[in-house]
Amino acid sequence: MAKIQSTMVLTLGLFLVLLGTLAAQERDRDEGAFVILNAQYGTEHRHVDVTRRLRELARRDRQFRVDSNTINADPAPGRVKMLRVFARGPNGQERSFDFSDGSAFDGAQFRGWGRGDWGDEHWNGGWNGREEHAEHHEERDRDSGEFLILSAQYGTERRHVDVTKRLRELARADLRFQLDNHTFGVDPDYGHRKVLRIYARGPEGRERMFDYPEHGWVDGSQFRGWRSGEWNHGDYRWSGRWNVEEHEHR
Repeated sequence: MAKIQSTMVLTLGLFLVLLGTLAAQERDRDEGAFVILNAQYGTEHRHVDVTRRLRELARRDRQFRVDSNTINADPAPGRVKMLRVFARGPNGQERSFDFSDGSAFDGAQFRGWGRGDWGDEHWNGGWNGREEHAEHHEERDRDSGEFLILSAQYGTERRHVDVTKRLRELARADLRFQLDNHTFGVDPDYGHRKVLRIYARGPEGRERMFDYPEHGWVDGSQFRGWRSGEWNHGDYRWSGRWNVEEHEHR
């Protein structure tokens, strides 16, 4: 009996040692030198904030392959993109880490990687870091247009789809972009010339629409909060009608 008890105690002791070793290993894996501040994916001219998505990937695995499918975003269709991670080092200085499409990402160098307890929700840097936004008043002026976007539809009068969410992603990436089927990843009326129709409310409270034909350029300077994406977060329900005169004005 005493021998059985001794064996059980020894087994329990070995089990506790194993647990401690595994915990230490896990802790070491999360003790990199750099703390992630923000992550962007795309190109210099078209990129989106993917900090939240990176946090989801971090909690799943330490390594993954960088591409639009993994990141779950494609701000520049047909272009080679990269994941750019901004982090703060032990000396307090910020630096960026670039991972091009197809490369392997390893989170071992980032502190708290697996726990996902990192990321600055109010980080105001751009593609080239915080210095890109040093003159923040200039950016604010570019975001102070007259019209507030309510909804965006792409297609023709008979067949069109809501692209408000995708337009917000494009707005955050660039002030201007060229329009085609690849822009929204959908062709709602194949073989017919389509338009992007943006519905907006002006300073006097009246609604109006702006049409941008295929292959034309969309300029967001006339829309309020364009680059910040501060428009239509579900506080407005679009009626689904194509022509603005059919809307019920509020």
